[in-house]
This record gives sequence, C-alpha cells and structure tokens, in this order.
Amino acid sequence: MKSQFRDLLPFLLFPLAVGAVSALFTTGSMEAFADLCLPPLSPPGWVFPVVWTFLYLLMGFAAFLVVNSGKCGNNALFFYLLQLFFNFMWSIWFFNCEWYLFAFFWLVALWLLIFATIRSFGMVSPAAANLMLPYLAWVTFAGYLNLGIYFLN
Repeated sequence: MKSQFRDLLPFLLFPLAVGAVSALFTTGSMEAFADLCLPPLSPPGWVFPVVWTFLYLLMGFAAFLVVNSGKCGNNALFFYLLQLFFNFMWSIWFFNCEWYLFAFFWLVALWLLIFATIRSFGMVSPAAANLMLPYLAWVTFAGYLNLGIYFLN
C-alpha cells in the first residue's frame, strides 16, 4: 500500500504544482477581480481554490491510472500535458492581462483539449476518463463565467 501511494504521489503533486504556480503568478490580480461585475450564479471566491484543488487531484489520479494501465497512452499523456499548459495560461490571460474575450476563446481550446484527453484516456482506462468529467463540467461553467465577465465589464 505504501509503495502504491509513493507511486501515486508525483501524479497528484504535478497538477497541484501547476495550479499553485498559476495562483502565484495571478495573486495580485485577484483584487481587480473583486471589482468586476459578475454574472448570475457566480460562486463566492473561496469556492474556486477548493474546487480546483479537488479537480487537480482527480486529474493526477486519472493520469496515474493511464500510466499504470500497462497500455500505451502516449497520445493520452500528450493531451493531458497540453491541457495542463492551457489551464495554466488561461489564468494569466484572464487575471493578469484582463483579456477576457481572448481568455474565453483560450478556454474553448482548453475544453476541446480536455475532451480529447478524456477520449484518449478512455481508450486506455475508462475509470481515468470518468475522473476527468468533473473537470470538463467545471471548465464549461468557467466558460459561462468568463464570457459573462467579458460582456458585463
């Protein structure tokens, strides 16, 4: 059991680190975010780090399942890493640059990459694909929020 957790740990820490570095790069811009007009259904600010932490853990566990499935998952891991990069950059475009419309289109690309990751994970490990579904749902909701912020500001 300890050995399995030791093998899993890097997979959990990697997406958490991506999220943490992204949060560090966008820390100062959260004050400006607080002044924005937000669309209906916008959750309170404390919800975002809680949800993202959970989603990053799910992503990491999904990647662990793919890598340890014994099947070739090179395309799956390519899409996984590419979507993590897009995830990281979205925060910079949205929060630091305040390019809300550009960030929305970037988010659409991220959504497509998550979908491609889910499909490729599904060919290797259906459980891994299912673990990515809450992430896709959250990014869909984030798209609504992003576009709403663009129109309201």
